[in-house]
Amino acid sequence: MSLETAVPAPREESAPKHIQWSPIVLGALAATALSFILVTFGATVGLGVTSAAPTWRDTSAALWILSGIYLILQAVLSFAFGGYIAGRVRTSSTTETADGVEHADGLHGLGVWALAVVMGAVLASLIGGAALPRSSSSAVTTRTSAAEPVLSYELDRLYRAGRRAPNIDLSTERAEAGRILLTASGHDAMSAEDRSYLIQQVGATTGLALPDAEKRVDSVIAKSQTAIARSRRSTVILAFSIATAVLLGAAAAWAAACAGGRNRDGAPLPLWMTHANSLDRRRTVLP
Repeated sequence: MSLETAVPAPREESAPKHIQWSPIVLGALAATALSFILVTFGATVGLGVTSAAPTWRDTSAALWILSGIYLILQAVLSFAFGGYIAGRVRTSSTTETADGVEHADGLHGLGVWALAVVMGAVLASLIGGAALPRSSSSAVTTRTSAAEPVLSYELDRLYRAGRRAPNIDLSTERAEAGRILLTASGHDAMSAEDRSYLIQQVGATTGLALPDAEKRVDSVIAKSQTAIARSRRSTVILAFSIATAVLLGAAAAWAAACAGGRNRDGAPLPLWMTHANSLDRRRTVLP
């Protein structure tokens, strides 16, 4: 009777998981950091579609379009940077086909894009929430108006007076006037009743005669319509730029992750990266 010794079968190399979160998180952090740097630089040099400063009234449509193009370019560059890092760092398996490797690299690029978008949205909401007033009382609500950021100069001009008693709070009047001025940009424009009420309020607050108060109100109404129209145009450009940047960023992240995966697997570098490496070698050789 012979005894047969059982020989253990050789263990096959375990393939890495299809989705690896470490490269995705690293790429998303890199993309968010680069985007923050580029957006900060653009805002510093004046490439901002919207601004709280009064100078946005004097900006041309060309500057708005240029700011939108810069927003798109920085998003594409940032997402491509993060996607390339994810594809370059991801661990591939020898059992995967060429199409499977490229598909997995592209999915990791999309993961970088999705995580970076969520991180940016959360960061923007936190910053916006921190900028809001802490108090939620009804008194504060009645003293504020949505027109204040857009029509702050018009409201200042509306209630400008040469003499006024000290410590007079016009917050409630400004908020009410701001809500009335917002109706001037509608299809039905401002009603005659609201216009008459605004003239009486301005005359009583500033001490102007009714004819002078009427001229001031009509001038402020015309300037408010122009300011609101400019604000709407800048908002449309901003929304279109953000949507375009996010959509193009997904394509850039996918393509860059695939390029990073090819470089990881031994494919040659792009021409611009090869040229940069040759320049570095020349600097190293030169004394």
